[in-house]
Amino acid sequence: MEFNPSELEEKQVYKLLSGSVVPRPIAWVSTISESSELNLAPFSFFSVASRNPPMLSISIGPGVGEREGTEKDTLVNIRGQKEFVINVVPAFLGNEMQKSAENLPSSVNEFAAAGVTPIDSVIVQPKRVKEAPIQMECKLEQILELGSDHLVIGRMLRYHIDEDYYLGNYKINLDRLQPLGRLAGNYSEMSSFFHLPR
Repeated sequence: MEFNPSELEEKQVYKLLSGSVVPRPIAWVSTISESSELNLAPFSFFSVASRNPPMLSISIGPGVGEREGTEKDTLVNIRGQKEFVINVVPAFLGNEMQKSAENLPSSVNEFAAAGVTPIDSVIVQPKRVKEAPIQMECKLEQILELGSDHLVIGRMLRYHIDEDYYLGNYKINLDRLQPLGRLAGNYSEMSSFFHLPR
């Protein structure tokens, strides 16, 4: 079977990509608006963009559903404040992360809606998710407009990790972390790790 993306609807191409580029890590992005409203939302188009200096990237699409035709609050806040925090989502925070993904009004504090605790960052203004074992404070490097989406690249200024998830020598205890991954419309719980060759 073969598909020509230019002959397909946007939703059809999205389904092919999101079902093939898997599992994708989830960036639980916290931002703050110009009026100091807290925002928290997950994005699964997320990766490391550079090792030196350390940069992370998230792709933010347009609003969907009743917010179709608008920009997501996360993008508006990052563009305005030039700062954000990426919190890593372990399996035990899956329900809270999903709650923060709902289309809520801009005035709603997703930290409160999801039942998680905002804590101060060291360098940036946006809050960190206290319950997330890993949090990365980022300063906006640039925003690239790519078709209907925006690729946000941020420079990591501070890295926080709960000591229970740190093995030493800059290694993460992935067996304990059990990070969530995105699989098309579903999720994966990463709890089985091995080396190759087997």
